[in-house]
Amino acid sequence: MSEQPTSPDKGKSKAGPLRAFLALPNEDPRKMVGVAVALCLVCAVLVSAFAVGLRPMQEANKVLEIRRNILQVAGLMRPGVPIDELFKQVEPRTVDLRTGEFTDAVDPNTFDQRQAARDPALSDALTADQDLAGIKRRSHYAVVYLVKDDAGQVTTVILPVHGYGLWSTLYGYLAVKPDGREIVGLQFYEHAETPGLGGEVDNPNWRGQWPGKLITDENGDLKIHVVKGAAASGPEGAYQVDGLAGATLTARGVDNLVRYWVDKDGFGPFLKNLQKELAQDG
Repeated sequence: MSEQPTSPDKGKSKAGPLRAFLALPNEDPRKMVGVAVALCLVCAVLVSAFAVGLRPMQEANKVLEIRRNILQVAGLMRPGVPIDELFKQVEPRTVDLRTGEFTDAVDPNTFDQRQAARDPALSDALTADQDLAGIKRRSHYAVVYLVKDDAGQVTTVILPVHGYGLWSTLYGYLAVKPDGREIVGLQFYEHAETPGLGGEVDNPNWRGQWPGKLITDENGDLKIHVVKGAAASGPEGAYQVDGLAGATLTARGVDNLVRYWVDKDGFGPFLKNLQKELAQDG
């Protein structure tokens, strides 16, 4: 039996094209492009896998950071005590800002006020006269946090606040007494103001001026102000906070956002309703 001629392609491995590619000189444009594309694909797969795998941890850290800020502004942080343990005395509740009443319309544990403010179905556009804080739209709902003592009595109310400074929107929490008049603390957790100037809103010394300041006078008239320079030393000083040196516009932004959120277009109606509710509960 005569030997059959062998085709040049017979028995070629399926990996032949790969071997041919690898055999190309390193300076060959085809090899350089191919390696770059392969590297990009591998990196994309790895990044996607890590993003998906780490998402639960990222969400847990986000919740933990929110709770940390809430506890700090209320003066509840305790060294060595887990944040989740301290947060047991805090009750999140949803408020309908259109009525100033508590509502079950949205879940306070999952509601995103920023996202809602961008949705015309869940927010209202503010007029120029209303928009003291420079936020353009106000969500229908907001999540407030009620701090309770061992007897279940509300001792502090924490309000989410935001407004425009010089370069950015400042996001933070304002803690007040249940009477709606006395401030417990003000703290921002996100902004892009100039370090050393407007960024001094983060300075503990400046934040330390807020506790004990009064929002309204005995007649209920709005009085709280961030003033230019130093607060007055007389009775008017109870309603004033020192300005920020070299950061007039940021200080004005903080003044505007605080006054907006405690007034009639913000949490003003809610604070009044809460006072009545707590008084009825005795």
